[in-house]
Amino acid sequence: MATTPTGSGPADLPLPASPATPAPAQPGTTAPTPPGSPAPGTTAPTPPGSPAPGTTAPTPPTRFALLNDEPVTDSAADLLGTGRAARQLAGLLVASRASTPFTLAVDAGWGMGKSTLMRLVDAELAQAPEVHTVWFNAWTSTATDALEGLIKSVLMRFDRRVLRRGLQRLSERRALLRAARALTTVAAGPLGVAGLVDELWKSLSVDSQARNEMRGAIGDLVQEWSQTDGLRPRRLLVVFIDDLDRCEEEVVLKVCEAVKVSLDVPGLAFVVGCDRSALAPNGLLRDLSPAASAFMEKIFQTSYRIPVADQQGVREYIGRCARSAGIDQLLDERLTTLLAERSARNPRRIKRLVNGFVLEATLNPMWDDFPPEAVVRTLLLQYFYPDFYRMVAGAPGAATGDVIAEFRTYRQVRRLLRAPDPLPEAELPAVTRFLREHDLLEQDMEPREQTLSRLERQLPSGFPEMVTDQEFTSLLDGLVALDRSAELLRRLREGAELPADVQPEPAPYVATAASHVPPSGYGAPPTARTEAPGLLLRGVNILWVDDCPSNNVPLAGRLRAAGAVVRNAEDSEAADAALAVESPTLIVSDIDRGTNPREGLEHIGRVRREGRYTGPVIFYTGRVTPERRSVAEELQAHLTNSAAEVERLVLRHAGPDPRFG
Repeated sequence: MATTPTGSGPADLPLPASPATPAPAQPGTTAPTPPGSPAPGTTAPTPPGSPAPGTTAPTPPTRFALLNDEPVTDSAADLLGTGRAARQLAGLLVASRASTPFTLAVDAGWGMGKSTLMRLVDAELAQAPEVHTVWFNAWTSTATDALEGLIKSVLMRFDRRVLRRGLQRLSERRALLRAARALTTVAAGPLGVAGLVDELWKSLSVDSQARNEMRGAIGDLVQEWSQTDGLRPRRLLVVFIDDLDRCEEEVVLKVCEAVKVSLDVPGLAFVVGCDRSALAPNGLLRDLSPAASAFMEKIFQTSYRIPVADQQGVREYIGRCARSAGIDQLLDERLTTLLAERSARNPRRIKRLVNGFVLEATLNPMWDDFPPEAVVRTLLLQYFYPDFYRMVAGAPGAATGDVIAEFRTYRQVRRLLRAPDPLPEAELPAVTRFLREHDLLEQDMEPREQTLSRLERQLPSGFPEMVTDQEFTSLLDGLVALDRSAELLRRLREGAELPADVQPEPAPYVATAASHVPPSGYGAPPTARTEAPGLLLRGVNILWVDDCPSNNVPLAGRLRAAGAVVRNAEDSEAADAALAVESPTLIVSDIDRGTNPREGLEHIGRVRREGRYTGPVIFYTGRVTPERRSVAEELQAHLTNSAAEVERLVLRHAGPDPRFG
């Protein structure tokens, strides 16, 4: 595989200098003596256990700690000011007890604080007279026990005497053998609350007639339980249902059935934590009929959408998390801003990143040779700028060279080409060399803007946007300025072991191994495959053209494990020979090959023109540029530097009638 020139090094153009160190005192001057220090010319006594004079004291190891991801239950631990909203929401629930039954949705995306708000509301309600609460985590239920689990959770909150009388009423109301047995059990000896609830459930679910009477029977129980003496308010039971948007479709429907059909009685209020968009017909509940969709719309009478924290609030939150984890000295102003904005101010995402820093710094021996700040800056680059990081780390498919040096030189060349003044004589050779390395020469009569535009088509996509991103440029400059940064970048290019990319937002429910992973949003498309994992790619024949097949061993191995046949061809001639024997399901190809940095594009162009292959093509390369993307589109091919994207595209073509889209 050819190594494409990727720009001049830092010596070509003046680049930002590393942070300066304090200058020594000038001859003939005396530095001020700090209080408590020995006078000039004297030697302080050496305390016991201290290193001898002339030696350096060892640096104490940095103490890191992990953050937990549990919802806040105490307003004293509330870092984002959720307590104020919790107090107001609790007050509304108490004031609305006469309006029950009703259901309120606490609406927010993953990690935005739904559980924390609900826990704080629960804590506030504990101070209100005659208000009781129940918690039900829908994520722990299955489709077979969700309805029973929620109803039993509500029944368990009632007094034993209320449950006994309710069970007796059921026995007297219906002359059923099962009810009579329940009455005999009650009369024979006292049951605990759990035993009474089990007997009630058996009576309420014994047959279709009993299930039809369930709402009335539970309504009678709530009515009796909610009665209070004298002037005291009637009791209110608030049922919190959490993580509904993480459940399978059948669990969601069963929980909603319990809320709307069986438990829709005066005295009960429901607070449901969920992402409403995940429960929409085009989300998790993708297969709902129109009638079922209308039913879902009736579940929630109102919603409270948790607002995104403001800039100052999330910065303070990051500061407190960083102090707790022991990395506060590693985050400067720019890095804090980057972490706040690029995490979409998502508290859980911020905690995951902070824990990622701590684990990587603590467990990966690679960082023993580098300062802790190197961990933070490297992982921020990996997480927030994954395409750029893949080039830094030498993504499989192409030699990308020193992309950081290329970017920093481009930044200087861009500044010069955009300046109204003539190019300084001293910098003209460096600009010319950089343009020539990218197959460009400045034309005598061509405006500089056109030269810059032609240059940017040869550079990796995203360079023009990243060059104006102050957080990114500060992150990169800080990384380069660190001690032994050249050695760190060399190790990254050689494939140093770092953790897999942290996903910004996991799926709201656990998809089966056979589900077709959607590119974004919630749920799998209707065409999701249902075979066992080993058969997902059965019958898929992949021709992989790359002159360095060793770069692709992990990805090719995953495709083979899923049932695909993967055949390697190390040059265009070998690929042509393979195409003459059999037409593959799809071709995966590099671009730089041999001495020709465009061989992959030119080879696919030839087989397309000659009609030897018309199926889908994926160009898998470490360097994605606007020009390469344009050529790939002309060839009706896809271009990516992401292994995950290759897997998604292969899955897309794994059906009986694969189509490129």
